[in-house]
Amino acid sequence: MDGTVDPTLFPSHRCKTLHLIRHAQGIHNVEAEKDHKAFLSPALFDAHLTPLGWQQVDNLRTHVRECGLSKRIDLVITSPLLRTMQTAVGVFGGDSYEDGTDLPLMVANAGKSDRSAYSSLGCPPFIAVELCREHLGVRPCDKRRSITEYLPLFPAIDFSLVESDEDIWWKPDIREPNEGVAARGMKFLNWLWTRKEKEIAIVTHSGFLFHTLKELGNRYHPLMREEICKHFTNCELRSMVIVDTNMIGSDSSTTNYPGKIPQGPDLPSDKVALDNLK
Repeated sequence: MDGTVDPTLFPSHRCKTLHLIRHAQGIHNVEAEKDHKAFLSPALFDAHLTPLGWQQVDNLRTHVRECGLSKRIDLVITSPLLRTMQTAVGVFGGDSYEDGTDLPLMVANAGKSDRSAYSSLGCPPFIAVELCREHLGVRPCDKRRSITEYLPLFPAIDFSLVESDEDIWWKPDIREPNEGVAARGMKFLNWLWTRKEKEIAIVTHSGFLFHTLKELGNRYHPLMREEICKHFTNCELRSMVIVDTNMIGSDSSTTNYPGKIPQGPDLPSDKVALDNLK
């Protein structure tokens, strides 16, 4: 070996696999492509997905099923905005909802979707978390509705961690600085260590992902930093592993085995060899 390889080893119970997803195309993406000032339009409040965005959702849904990822996800975390919840449900939700069999994840035509209802059967739990929202403030597309309005549209999504019914985080005249987004992202990643789930899908936003990953990527080799920090396209999925190097989590290993059952002599062979040389 030439000594240039620097592998890193961590206990598996100190790691989580995150599947990071940017929402599919929203109406704000289309309008801002024509005119950047459209981001300031009240007509784009809590932007929903476009028909093209729903096609992107369908394609990602096919991918996660074909590669087996949909069966491995323990939890789906979504930003509590219309476009992210639509994406999350469309990708990881159950099949068509049958009235009375379960609580739907999303009702029919929620957010001008022109979609049938999605079932909550045969899929992981969904939870809405405000920490992974997009840049806060100024742009109406990034302001959420009240939780009271969302509950009838997404009955099986857990909104219990959203502390306020109304959106008190978004300010009409103050845009959250990039550093603030990054700090919020780091707080979100640390919060993940309070969760027991090991493999988590996170459906969020371009700005949140870029600034959070940039904060992390600054610590790494330039090639890895480039891979981690580049902007996400609509409905792009990247799978990554985070490590609890600060020992925030309290989970113990479910696969480690103590050995020596039953007990018996077990002096390591290299220790024996050293003793014989003395």
